[in-house]
Amino acid sequence: MKEHSQPKAWQKMIHRVVALRPVTWIFSLCLPFIDRQIITLSGGRSSLTSLLAGFPIVTLRSIGAKSGKPRNAPLVGIPVDDRYVLIASNWGQHHHPAWYHNLLAHPEAQLMINGETRNFIAREVTGDEREAYWQRAVEVYIGYAAYKVRAGNRTIPVMLLSPADGTGAGSHS
Repeated sequence: MKEHSQPKAWQKMIHRVVALRPVTWIFSLCLPFIDRQIITLSGGRSSLTSLLAGFPIVTLRSIGAKSGKPRNAPLVGIPVDDRYVLIASNWGQHHHPAWYHNLLAHPEAQLMINGETRNFIAREVTGDEREAYWQRAVEVYIGYAAYKVRAGNRTIPVMLLSPADGTGAGSHS
């Protein structure tokens, strides 16, 4: 698995603070908006989340499941070779995020990574494969473990995005 740079000590502290329920609630309301603005201003090279927490942030461009219109969402994108793992935690809420439903309806998507846009095909992973990617995600952000508890009976989906050209390691037909 391709590693992203390890967070600094002060960023690890931010991870723990952000995972607290009241902080998560506030961030869930404002952080996506702020990240979208910074991503736009930086040409897709930076976000508040990446600056403060050191997370690998990507912008997912998918097609709305109901609207059929393009939708953008800044997300933690965990690199694994030439693929990316997205965790549909929705900040630990009891329902899946809209982008998850969009990918189920329209698995063809784009990711903007460090200012470059590439085409991917998404699929939900299950079983042992899901568990391996989930553990990797918790290594990147300990808050996912808290989100799992908060989500109650909801199993948090794990999505794997592979290059659309099918040449990537682990591409599935």
